[in-house]
Amino acid sequence: MAVLVDPPLWPRHGRVWGHLVSDGSLAELHDFARRAGIPERGFDLDHYDVPAEVYPRLRELAVEEVGTRDLVHRLRASGLRVSSAMRHGRAPYPGP
Repeated sequence: MAVLVDPPLWPRHGRVWGHLVSDGSLAELHDFARRAGIPERGFDLDHYDVPAEVYPRLRELAVEEVGTRDLVHRLRASGLRVSSAMRHGRAPYPGP
């Protein structure tokens, strides 16, 4: 089990963002985010949105840096990925 981050590639609100996920559990993800100082409001059902300036802190905490495709693949394989249908209410969301 690992906490993963992909490269910050997505611009929004004057910053560039990436995604922080766990391939083990949401509890592991939330614990890591707390230790990294990432606010709870950054959580989006299966990941945290993290700005590029947080990446040095994530590296200090030994996050595993992966490409975006690998991050999504590993999140799906873990069973923690929230599908687009779940995200938009077209399929049941199993919850945390």
